[in-house]
Amino acid sequence: MIEQRFVITDQLWQRIEPHLPGKVGDAGATAKDNRLFLEAVFWRVRTGSPWRDLPPAFGNWNSQFRRFRRWAMAGVFERLFKAVSCDPDFEYALIDGTIVQVHQKATGAKGGPQAQAIGRSRGGLTTKIVALVDALGNLVRFLLLPGQAHDMKGVAPLIRGVSFDALLADKAFDADWLIQDLDERGSTAVIPPKTNRKIQRDYDAEIYKWRHLVENYFAKIKEFRGIATRYDKTDCSYAANWNLVAALIASR
Repeated sequence: MIEQRFVITDQLWQRIEPHLPGKVGDAGATAKDNRLFLEAVFWRVRTGSPWRDLPPAFGNWNSQFRRFRRWAMAGVFERLFKAVSCDPDFEYALIDGTIVQVHQKATGAKGGPQAQAIGRSRGGLTTKIVALVDALGNLVRFLLLPGQAHDMKGVAPLIRGVSFDALLADKAFDADWLIQDLDERGSTAVIPPKTNRKIQRDYDAEIYKWRHLVENYFAKIKEFRGIATRYDKTDCSYAANWNLVAALIASR
């Protein structure tokens, strides 16, 4: 039975319901069963299935797809993630990037692949996700990039306006501008120096061992097949799935 795989508990529903559109009293039409709709989205991203394969118990697939697109473009899923996220622990922050394969059916959106954060790397069509997590390994922010883009491209937007005592990252993030920026902030750079640096610098190797927390987060969110492989044509829809699953993880 589909019901046995429902993921929205009563406790989670109480937390997220006030942040969803279509409630009684909201402007416009009242939504039909927001809870069942979210379960439909969770089912799709968990299985990686096409919208057309949505089981009838979740309602008409096209109606649910169109509601998903409306919510995605309106930023509902991003607001949902922010609403259920706890206050981050910024004793230190961790940043890293991961690559996901893009399914061949996920191309063809307006503007071309690059405009939808799709590029070509060693694995073919891919999307890169650069993420910032806190000292407890909880997601703070993420950014989508074409697969061939360097991880450093996502750093400035992710750390902008965020205060932390130290930033942990691997040597791919060893860049003079970032080290200088962290120094000006009064933050410690826990980033191994590249071997080609003319003047090597020290870093705290013991604290660096905690960098696995960001990798652990990637492993956790990729348990959802619709995250581990990108099936969405637009970066807006794929990011919406990330935010929804991130909200579930944050609430556990």
